[in-house]
Amino acid sequence: MDFSNKISDLEKNHLLRSRRVVKSAQGTRMQIDNQDIINFCSNDYLSLANHPKIKEALITGVEKYGVGSGASHLVSGHSKSHKILEEALSEFTGQENALLFSSGYTANLGVFSALRDEIKWVIQDKLNHASLIDGSAIIGLPIQRYLHKNLESLNSKLKKQTGPGLVVTDNVFSMDGDQADISGINKVLDKTDTILMQDDAHGFGIFNPLIPKNSIYMATLGKAAGVMGAFVAGNNDFIEFLIQKSRPYTYTTAIPPSLCQAILMSLEIIKNGEQKEKLLNNIEFFKTVSNQLGLNFEDSNSAIQPLIVGSSLRALEISNSLFDSGFFVSAIRPPTVPPNTARMRFTLSANHQSNEIELLLEKVKNAMA
Repeated sequence: MDFSNKISDLEKNHLLRSRRVVKSAQGTRMQIDNQDIINFCSNDYLSLANHPKIKEALITGVEKYGVGSGASHLVSGHSKSHKILEEALSEFTGQENALLFSSGYTANLGVFSALRDEIKWVIQDKLNHASLIDGSAIIGLPIQRYLHKNLESLNSKLKKQTGPGLVVTDNVFSMDGDQADISGINKVLDKTDTILMQDDAHGFGIFNPLIPKNSIYMATLGKAAGVMGAFVAGNNDFIEFLIQKSRPYTYTTAIPPSLCQAILMSLEIIKNGEQKEKLLNNIEFFKTVSNQLGLNFEDSNSAIQPLIVGSSLRALEISNSLFDSGFFVSAIRPPTVPPNTARMRFTLSANHQSNEIELLLEKVKNAMA
């Protein structure tokens, strides 16, 4: 295969992705590609990735447990630190039990792989994360999607199904920042032989989770929690079933126990609520200023604030212009989003300052002119 031509085609269509080199700790102010910038494209929503208490907890964990876990959970890699964290996560979410995974991607694939022989169909929100779509593919079921957040569309597709199935939705949608109606979906599924699964990667730690009885809840620990990894929470029987049947869980080395120590400290800071309050205030301030400036952001109450610009070239031009002005905002292009909906995806963190937000939005207005 001629990969050179394929790369050239991506570049001609303004779809070539590149990596910038970070030379500092994660935070709102960073050094990237030898330039000091204010970062508005990190998922470190609560500004915990470089929090001194969490770093201290990690160092203590390394001193006690070393650097690596050495094996999968089912061999010799499941430490007391993993066990304590799983118990803390189940308590935090109000569920009977929780199971750790190395990432949200593997957690989602892990759920689907475990359910391979248990379900006959899967229906997903049209804007679900790629890992959920891939989950359907790995178990050989056709990808059926209902219109985004449209309960009538879901109900219509649901009526055509027979046998046990799975309805899957993001909670906070990663590219639009809007939220699913979990309560409404649960009502649609009432009295059907259907399991509800939600991916709360971008809502965990920020919004109080709504987890209907006997449903599946997945959240990540590398965004608001500031560390890495993910977990699935649910009732005891389902978590035990995952331990037995989830291929990614069985065949992946456990995350280092030291990271569990860091995440436990993250949970304590999250429960304190101070960082969450700062983030929510920043979201409200961002929305107020953007409205005053006449910028047409999508309707989102989350830390994700998208501005759709249409063409991939236009998105790249704006992103590069902002970077030259000292602000890092990613241009999101197809295939991550549908054709002609390329956008600037602004993500807010707790430690952003109001003057930084104001200056950024003024730069955006100038770049859009």
